[in-house]
Amino acid sequence: MTEHIVIDADRTGPPATGNGGWTSGLVAEKVAAPGGTVEVTLRQPPPVGVPLAVTAEDGGWAVRDEGGLLVATAAVRTAEIEPVPPVSRTEALAATGRYPGHAGHPFPTCYVCSPQRADGLRIFPGPLPDGRTAAAFTMPPQVSVPVVWAALDCPGGWTVLTAAQPFVLGRMAAVVDALPEPDDECVVTGALVRREGRKALVRTSLYAATGALLARAEATWIAVA
Repeated sequence: MTEHIVIDADRTGPPATGNGGWTSGLVAEKVAAPGGTVEVTLRQPPPVGVPLAVTAEDGGWAVRDEGGLLVATAAVRTAEIEPVPPVSRTEALAATGRYPGHAGHPFPTCYVCSPQRADGLRIFPGPLPDGRTAAAFTMPPQVSVPVVWAALDCPGGWTVLTAAQPFVLGRMAAVVDALPEPDDECVVTGALVRREGRKALVRTSLYAATGALLARAEATWIAVA
């Protein structure tokens, strides 16, 4: 059975390219079994505004464009994802004020973390003293699985990326324990696990205003020229 997804043209990361977290969340929403963890690997910059077919293939799933080009793959993940510890909303707000993207952003079209996107999620993850990142933000009125995956995306990337050295999402797995409430005041934290050459392994976690853990993710980011 084949499902189809379309990445809205305003859900970008780099220009004219689907935001990695949003795209991965769209795929996961189509293929996830109840209680399962899905890991999505991006094989090409995801195109926006065109139908993409999601088909069971080789023990997982393949995402292809209308010409058959492989855009992404997905598979069930069995390894647990450790949460990044929370911080208070006050600490997260202070970190947001230190967000490097305010001074220079490698992808000003990013739906998640660009200060220039008034219509975006406006998640501005700044550094904490221990090297983690944190941000406080308000969930949009329409909350969905792709929104949560998107919120978990960039706070991990900003543990390593800079305006001078951009990274892009290569692979992401997430567990969504519960969706936040619409317009909820949330906190997201990110942590670098390790960096090897051009690749960085990071984790992120999303917390509700009550402090409850809502979702957690592990991702690989790749440095680009």
